[in-house]
Amino acid sequence: MGKITIAIDGYSSTGKSTIAKQLAKALDYVYVDTGAMYRAVTLFAMREGFIGGEKDNLEGLVNALPSLDLKFVYNKSLGFSEMFLNGENVEKEIRTLPVSQQVSKIATIEKVRLKLVGMQQEMGKKKGIVMDGRDIGTVVFPNAEFKIFMTASPETRAFRRYKELLDKGEKVSYKEVLKNVQTRDYIDSHREFSPLRKADDAIEFDNSDMGLKEQLERIYNFALRKIEGK
Repeated sequence: MGKITIAIDGYSSTGKSTIAKQLAKALDYVYVDTGAMYRAVTLFAMREGFIGGEKDNLEGLVNALPSLDLKFVYNKSLGFSEMFLNGENVEKEIRTLPVSQQVSKIATIEKVRLKLVGMQQEMGKKKGIVMDGRDIGTVVFPNAEFKIFMTASPETRAFRRYKELLDKGEKVSYKEVLKNVQTRDYIDSHREFSPLRKADDAIEFDNSDMGLKEQLERIYNFALRKIEGK
């Protein structure tokens, strides 16, 4: 069977990355977490003082983009690829709440998106790829054979994220996480360049009341039908 391109888009904390990772493993496809790429740029901007201070210096960040080296490096013991920023493994640091609170702002910058979209399109040239993000089915791979748009209520997503952060030892409140989810939803959906939206040919998948096992089974079966041309 020929390989296809699978695009998974949707709101924050809908479990896109988890499902995409599992689906790629089940199909023996390459998995790319585009959110990790935007988070890595955000971490870079925070470290260099371009954001997070009294005044943001987004122009300075844009000028520094050529110095950024982003790579996914496969970790055999974990069974998935980790994000490296300029040679440093930043997988854990990019998942923290401070980065989450800034990433939507960075994702609105047109030149940041253009740089990362170009990298993503290069990764997918040979197909056999599962990529998740906000604009995969609309911008990165508008001709992807299989597109999913994942959603769930803001409260459900905030609770999932809250539990995840607590499990990692972070001290956060549910109220703080819910506010972050709602703010990111608004910014992602209203940004001028490449806003979050469902592609016309995407399957909408609400997983508010669905466990991971059921989600994977249903999406895997959808994918198989697409691969078989049905």
